[in-house]
Amino acid sequence: MAINLDDEDDKIMAEINMTPLIDIMLVLLILFMVTSSVSLESGLDVELPQITGNTESKEGSAVIISLDNEGNLSVQGNKTTLENLGEVIKEAMVTEKTGLVILEGDRQSKLGNAVQIMDIAKAAGALKFAIAAESGEGP
Repeated sequence: MAINLDDEDDKIMAEINMTPLIDIMLVLLILFMVTSSVSLESGLDVELPQITGNTESKEGSAVIISLDNEGNLSVQGNKTTLENLGEVIKEAMVTEKTGLVILEGDRQSKLGNAVQIMDIAKAAGALKFAIAAESGEGP
């Protein structure tokens, strides 16, 4: 029996192969970028009403109008007034290339204000209108 005591062939490779790690990180980054959509953040802090039914959410661009409980308005995060709301909505719809307008209003906001905003949005050329709500558990 021959025993080989030559250690040159049995050296342990102590380096970490970084290529698979980098590949995985790039794939995760691409997935994150593809699945994340434009954040629907408004410029106002509103408490959305809750609904019990399941609704179908559709992706795509939309013009977000926010109404807080004090009557303050914001379109796409930029504060505005009721007087120039129509012009701001028209500009936002052209910028976003959409006919969809989403109204997110605080629970304490007045229904009259919401109806007036919907009327102005329709006059500004909105083709579709939605009201934002949080899904919650039923009573």
